[in-house]
Amino acid sequence: DGTVWAWGYNNFGQLGDGTITQRPLPVPVSGLTGVTGISGGGDHSLAVKSDGTVWAWGWNLYGALGDGTTTQRTAPVPVSGLTGVVAVAAGYYHSLALKSDRTVSAWGQNYYGALGDGTTTDRWTPVAVSGLTGAMAIASRGLHSLAVKTDGTVWAWGRDDYGQLGDGGGGTGLQRLAPVPVSGLAGVVAIAGGYYHSVA
Repeated sequence: DGTVWAWGYNNFGQLGDGTITQRPLPVPVSGLTGVTGISGGGDHSLAVKSDGTVWAWGWNLYGALGDGTTTQRTAPVPVSGLTGVVAVAAGYYHSLALKSDRTVSAWGQNYYGALGDGTTTDRWTPVAVSGLTGAMAIASRGLHSLAVKTDGTVWAWGRDDYGQLGDGGGGTGLQRLAPVPVSGLAGVVAIAGGYYHSVA
């Protein structure tokens, strides 16, 4: 019916029920209807609605809620200026949105380049991932980001200290500030990001 329910740890309002009370059983996320996709990050949550808008709640120290502030939210708030979204992915401290034009927007912590905009500047509102077109799926769970393109290739950016970007690099302090192709992968239809690894 397009509603969202949440349960578990809630110290930062990531359950979206208007409280910071732990919930051992599911509770409805406040005022959220028409939802077509969801994602849970480190301590924040995302939802995309059928009208193409994105809503976020929970921890916001680095701007992962995309509302132009760093204020914690215990109920959903709209991500600023974002429309035409078809899917969302929450990283540990950042967020991604796949748009209907197959571009990707990102916001939140950018210390390791997880926003893919060519900088390490945190963004409190969405910015475009540099040079990425033709995306059909996105993923993140840690401090790096992934996208699979319609041609079946996978692209990655952000933290790379354990080789999680799959471009043959990897090592302490390594990162990519814009998308790079994952080596030797073709025909990919789905991706998933772990904290320090990636799967296709």
